[in-house]
Amino acid sequence: MRKAFNKELLKIAKRDPRVFMILADIGYGEIEEFAETFPDRFINCGVAEQNMTGVACGVAMEGNIAITYSIANFPTLRCLEQIRNDVCYHDANVKIVIIGGGMAYGELGISHHSTEDIAIMRALPNMVVLAPCDKAETVALTDAMMAYDGPVYFRCGYKGEPDLHNGPIEAKIGGSAQLRDGKAATVFFAGTVGVNAKQAVEELAAEGIDCRLVSLYSIKPIDKAAIIRAATETKGIVVLEEHNICGGVGSAVAEVLMDEGAGNVPFKRLAMPDVNATKVGCQAWMREQYGLGVNDVKKAVKSLLK
Repeated sequence: MRKAFNKELLKIAKRDPRVFMILADIGYGEIEEFAETFPDRFINCGVAEQNMTGVACGVAMEGNIAITYSIANFPTLRCLEQIRNDVCYHDANVKIVIIGGGMAYGELGISHHSTEDIAIMRALPNMVVLAPCDKAETVALTDAMMAYDGPVYFRCGYKGEPDLHNGPIEAKIGGSAQLRDGKAATVFFAGTVGVNAKQAVEELAAEGIDCRLVSLYSIKPIDKAAIIRAATETKGIVVLEEHNICGGVGSAVAEVLMDEGAGNVPFKRLAMPDVNATKVGCQAWMREQYGLGVNDVKKAVKSLLK
């Protein structure tokens, strides 16, 4: 997915001279073509994410589009004050792109996990929060992000993620993507953990339980209409996310249900428990360890339908 993002960004930069890439000495193997093509629009701030964000804000305030880029939680938590006070307060046209949301860097431990980011970023005024699930959504949402005038947080995958869509799609800020229809229950997800949601829904269908499957790629603003339709047209809602259970996608969906008077639908959040992840391993294994596996989704759906 990071390769798809960088290729699409380069295409946009060739059309738009306002596009700058600003990073903290990271991303090698993917960013060289941008740096070589646009050396005057490529700024490496070194391992100094707070400075990176301040520089990006300054670049954006001069009428440009600034992209900050790094792995996991480094472009967010390490420089949260600068994002809040510089970028969001000034509504600056800065796009904060992380590579490897959730536990993509599972072997490197909690310092490289990005599992509180959605809650924090969506709490910031003026901030849009996007989380594509595969290459098709990455390309479409990169286009949507770059066309939007204002701060955006873009939670990109790492590499090797399977395609959940069959081909290119259209995506918009505030939208969602329905991958499968069904009346039994709706399974919402955001990001690359959707691979487990998709497999679970397919296995449930083989058992005669047809579920709706929806990618909530835009977490803020969120697709309220899709959530209300799920509450009124299906018999329950399960939300799967690779994030702490506090304040993430499940919380955002629950807020919509309560605010819109649809909170009587059976509802279950599948997210990381509110703990520090002490286990270390690959992303797929980590998901199983913390209740985000295929069987966890199937059990949640079946428990709601009882």
